[in-house]
Amino acid sequence: MRKLSRVHSTFLCLTFACATPALAADLDQIDTIVVTATRTAQPREHTGTSISVITAQDLANRQIVAVSDALAETPGLTIVRNGGLGQTTAIGLRGATAGQSLVLIDGVRINDPSATDGPALIGDVLVNNIERIEVLRGPQSTLYGSDAIGGVINILSKRGGPTPFALTASGEAGSFDTYRLNAAANGTARNVDYGAAINFLHSNGISAADARNGNTETDGYRNFGATGTMRWHLSDTISLDLRSYYTSARADYDGYPPPIYTFQDDGEYSTNMLLTGYAGINADLFGGRLHNRIAVIGLTSKRKSFDDPSLLPLHEAFLAKGKLTRFEYEGVFDLNRTNQITFGAETQRSTLKTHSGYDPTPVPTRGHTRIDSVYGQWVTTLFDSLTLSGGIRHDHDQSFGGHTSAKVTGAWQVWYGTTLRANYGDGFKAPTLYELFSQYSNPVTGLAPEKARGWEAGIDQNFLHGRIRASLTYFERKTKDQIDFFSCFGVTSPACTLRAAQGGYYYNVTRTRARGFEFAVRGEIVDGLNLSADYTNMTAIDRTTGTDLARRPHIMANANLNWSPRNTWSLGAGLSYVGKRYDGSGGFNPLASHTLVNLFGAYPLSSNIDVYGRVENLFDAQYEPVAGYGAPGRAAYMGIRLRT
Repeated sequence: MRKLSRVHSTFLCLTFACATPALAADLDQIDTIVVTATRTAQPREHTGTSISVITAQDLANRQIVAVSDALAETPGLTIVRNGGLGQTTAIGLRGATAGQSLVLIDGVRINDPSATDGPALIGDVLVNNIERIEVLRGPQSTLYGSDAIGGVINILSKRGGPTPFALTASGEAGSFDTYRLNAAANGTARNVDYGAAINFLHSNGISAADARNGNTETDGYRNFGATGTMRWHLSDTISLDLRSYYTSARADYDGYPPPIYTFQDDGEYSTNMLLTGYAGINADLFGGRLHNRIAVIGLTSKRKSFDDPSLLPLHEAFLAKGKLTRFEYEGVFDLNRTNQITFGAETQRSTLKTHSGYDPTPVPTRGHTRIDSVYGQWVTTLFDSLTLSGGIRHDHDQSFGGHTSAKVTGAWQVWYGTTLRANYGDGFKAPTLYELFSQYSNPVTGLAPEKARGWEAGIDQNFLHGRIRASLTYFERKTKDQIDFFSCFGVTSPACTLRAAQGGYYYNVTRTRARGFEFAVRGEIVDGLNLSADYTNMTAIDRTTGTDLARRPHIMANANLNWSPRNTWSLGAGLSYVGKRYDGSGGFNPLASHTLVNLFGAYPLSSNIDVYGRVENLFDAQYEPVAGYGAPGRAAYMGIRLRT
């Protein structure tokens, strides 16, 4: 438990700049190094912000296929999926909306610029050559800009290794006619570190509309994904980074077919494509004290939905294309062994093209916006036990003007094994292109950015000589100017006159608040027996009405126990509990709580071949994640894993 290899710490510097000498001095005595909180490698004990780490070993032990299932097992984070694998999936970080949580893969944002609220298409992100996932909770706009009101999820890929070539391949099959194939390679060849993987999944799935309501048609899903990352060391001080991520998926779903127009089986389906690219150069100057990074980033998304061809002659119902181009400069300057300054500048241009097959005109909706940003952060360590940081950022958007964000954090190692931490931070979210330029745009008043202020305070404590780590955190976040849809039904006003045909428009009105506490414990109880558990008690309300926000449970809990004696075979069990919540804002359509139990295990046939299997939803719990939608019942899967 209490060791961190030099290779591992070097990997963590591949995406972001490295830590200061002061922070790196005691790496061998620190359990976990994180990079997302400050954009530099930093011991978690020196980080004043709540962060969870999901390791590659966690993903392998629990045999997790979809990244969203792994995220659901972290404190303060809700995942809502409209049915089975591949259906529309929404993240809720501490009560924030899906578009208020920023998702990165190897430091590259994958939030879709063409989507209504701008969320990441997290339902299509499968486990594929992942080294670790860091979940940073609370407003983070100082370093990450727009979309980071709830927090940041950073998925880091494997790259490099002790050999020129290492291959991992797996194949599995099971319930719902599901099969999955995966292959990944990584290594270090001369002056090049690389990692690459491909992934394919097919499933006939379940009915998206709840089968208990008489819906028997299955809604299938298929997904192809590829990822690649490479660092070429041109010299001892200069290196070139190339990264790419791609997914292409198709999912059947249900709708409201004639003649009764109730939610039920039909033949509708959608396709999603997302492609990102990153090219950057890194240069260390002044004897390695100044780390520089210049990068250009591109993203392209394309989403289509299709009507049931057996019911309607109109086939393509909706098209959305989004593009994003981003330029970044970041510098990290080590003033001395206890002080570090991070600074940078960014510019981003996003474009949108949408068209509905039901529009009376064939002309698509188009729009674009640009946002320019500068930021700075100072991190200092006092008395070798107190780490403080402060940062500020200014963004200028051509649509809404300027916005300034700030964040301060503190982490105090009171004595060995005990850390007190606290932070305050701002967050904001720029209006999305769809909110600005679609037929539902505000015809009278320009939209302002959503703004949030949040704080937290917590304590981390180690037990059993550092084998067990427990944390307790209280948090609160208030959001204002949240964008909502105003219905013009029965309303007479200038704006509704202009949006009569559309039935409404987007406007800034909603004020929300989320507060509560999170408890988490993780570690090795005895040799070979590992435990992770968390509990969240949260209240997320609309401050205008005083009612609960939709689909935010008050109580969530997770626990996983894995036994691997002598690091050979393994056997484990997981439990997830989601408490009562409402399907709609205003306290409408209550949803019952549910508990899921999973079993998983693996057995080595040789030094490089494992067989594994799992049972999901062991007790066949029946529940609705969203009103009217179903969820998979008991399912079993078997697979084989090869390593070289």
